[in-house]
Amino acid sequence: MVILSNEFIEATIMEYMIPSEKVAHVQGGNSLEHALLLLTKSGYSSIPVLDSKFRFKGLIGSSAITDSILGLERFEFEKLETIKVEEVMKSTVPIVKTDTALKKAISLLVDHPFLCVVNEEEYFEGIVTRRSILKQLNREIYK
Repeated sequence: MVILSNEFIEATIMEYMIPSEKVAHVQGGNSLEHALLLLTKSGYSSIPVLDSKFRFKGLIGSSAITDSILGLERFEFEKLETIKVEEVMKSTVPIVKTDTALKKAISLLVDHPFLCVVNEEEYFEGIVTRRSILKQLNREIYK
């Protein structure tokens, strides 16, 4: 039986967060073309959408983009320039606050590869990934 340290169990997600400066993101007013380019270059399947004041608004993913340009017989790539991110982004996604307990984040990360972290005013602070938590859990198990 593995016993996890209280340090790990009682930690907040801030200790495992990737800061916003290191996270690829787009704004709601950006075109889908811009978002797809950023997604492709970063290698991520979805990225945060922020407003002009850096507040979190949702997520945009490559599948939402391709769904929005799918015509009856072909992909309508010309739509990428005219459709805005805010028109197709997913706005109902789980988010966590900077003081959220790690236990709560772990339960959400079961179904999501990452969680966006916001402060009390909804400003985007960064992300906590399933990978970062699993890496720390791995360290705890093999201490």
